[in-house]
Amino acid sequence: MDLKQAPVLITGAEGFIGSHLTESLLRKGVQVRAMVLYNSFNSWGWLEAIDRDLRANLEVILADVRDSSAVDEAVEGCNTVLHLAALIAIPYSYRAAESYIDTNVKGTLNIVNAAKRHNVKKIVHTSTSEVYGSAKYVPIDEAHPIQPQSPYSASKIAADQIALSYFHSFETPVAVCRPFNTFGPRQSNRAVIPTVITQIAAGEPEIRLGATHPRRDFTYATDTAEGIIAIAESDDTVGKQINLGTGCDISIGETVELIKELMGSTVKVTTQSDRLRPPGSEVDRLLADNSLAKKLTGWTPTHAGPEGFREAMQQTIDWFTDPTNLAHYKTDHYIT
Repeated sequence: MDLKQAPVLITGAEGFIGSHLTESLLRKGVQVRAMVLYNSFNSWGWLEAIDRDLRANLEVILADVRDSSAVDEAVEGCNTVLHLAALIAIPYSYRAAESYIDTNVKGTLNIVNAAKRHNVKKIVHTSTSEVYGSAKYVPIDEAHPIQPQSPYSASKIAADQIALSYFHSFETPVAVCRPFNTFGPRQSNRAVIPTVITQIAAGEPEIRLGATHPRRDFTYATDTAEGIIAIAESDDTVGKQINLGTGCDISIGETVELIKELMGSTVKVTTQSDRLRPPGSEVDRLLADNSLAKKLTGWTPTHAGPEGFREAMQQTIDWFTDPTNLAHYKTDHYIT
């Protein structure tokens, strides 16, 4: 599918992955219609970090994915919808579960309804590896059981199924992409990699973390963005659920030690109770089988394996330690 035929709508475009995805498409000469959560500051979030020279093909719409009429208006005239808008913070989902249902489930329903009404040619709905829960076997393929170990993951499971139900019921051309633990510039420091980097960069006397034993398949942001684009472009991905990961995992503790090494730090690491998940909610291991993505789209992550991870981590550190970027983060305040 040629994404240059008509504007591509990206929901959640102002966020971490959404802004990288927007930037990647703009660099390819694609016309992007970016749906940004309405706010009275007229803020475009991380879209404002994209070079002005690239913004000629960028149209920004301030709206809310929970509002069906706003979604319908945004979808009209687009051949492709890349749906990323979601509440994603796991700790906050423990105390605000209803808002996750409103945004993640109802928002997705609004997207597929509008896509069906306007005969959109491709919808890529963004899921998460959290839907798998703690791995029952590794690497995790798309047939792995679904386990809702947090209200967040439950809301994403429901959203995935809503999207796929429109494929089965109405032949709406939906594909579900499932990124594994994306990291890189612009990520919120509620995530472990930014929280370690920003605390060290700010000179905090100790690094405050949650559990350090879980293992994760960390995927660099530009690789995730390219994977989403590849799924959108392929005619073979409709009706499929597709993992985007590197096929390598590392523990949180080992990741912290790598960051300390690259930053020349010997800072002490402590466990902070409010950063720990409830015992039954912690996901101990996520490791992707990415063979389906490679087979259907030809996508391969460029920052895979120990050396690729190290290179991507250095790029991430370089970005966060730039004083202009670091100023966006409150290192002394933990946000769920």
